Amino acid sequence: MGALTTPDLDVDRRADVLERAHRPWQTLVWDDPVNLMSYVTHVFREYFGLPREAAERLMLAVHNEGHAVVAEGAREQMELHAKAMHDYGLWATVRRAPA
Repeated sequence: MGALTTPDLDVDRRADVLERAHRPWQTLVWDDPVNLMSYVTHVFREYFGLPREAAERLMLAVHNEGHAVVAEGAREQMELHAKAMHDYGLWATVRRAPA
């Protein structure tokens, strides 16, 4: 009778860990009842250097969808962006980019 084998679950677990480790982080800006849409557009233009159209598109996503991803990259940089958004009075968080 042949030997029974089981799948190597450690290989699958390692692959999941590697995949998560290489996923970028994101800075999200959330809708709030305080800031005017024109101010949010201004912040996106001033801080991120976006052209008006891109800043307005992100602002409308914040307004209509409740949040928008405004940057993606290394965790440390995304945390700096979130801190800067807080300094401007906007609500912002950092998350791992979805798979």
